[in-house]
Amino acid sequence: MTKILLTIHILAVIVAIGPVAVAASMFPPLARKALASGNDEDRATLRLLNRICKVYALVSIAVPVFGFATAGIMHVTGNLWIIVSIVLTGVAALVLGLLVLPYQQRVLDGTPTPTAQLAMYTGVFNLLWAAVTVVMIFRPGSTLDS
Repeated sequence: MTKILLTIHILAVIVAIGPVAVAASMFPPLARKALASGNDEDRATLRLLNRICKVYALVSIAVPVFGFATAGIMHVTGNLWIIVSIVLTGVAALVLGLLVLPYQQRVLDGTPTPTAQLAMYTGVFNLLWAAVTVVMIFRPGSTLDS
């Protein structure tokens, strides 16, 4: 059962977080271009990228759900590497929900928005996920290392 849950957890990360990371990263440079040109095609693409971010952000709820299930079966929920990854995942979710998505919406609404700041928040979101990946691979303090 552990291998099945771990597989689902990893697939959820790839399928859910990957598209958010890519779409969110594509948004700021296209926003700069769209704001400068006023091109309707660029604005339509921005709406699509924002929708991808929103939909996959909801789908990504499966990541911690299956992560907790896997950690529970493995009896590692109190390990440092799990706690650190949970905290980093929570911070990444907050950055996405409180900064990246609202800034994207401001651009779509035509509100003057610093796209450099949006790019920074998106970079922080992606770095947090990179950090989670490193923690999950190296598992500091783990007793599971061979």
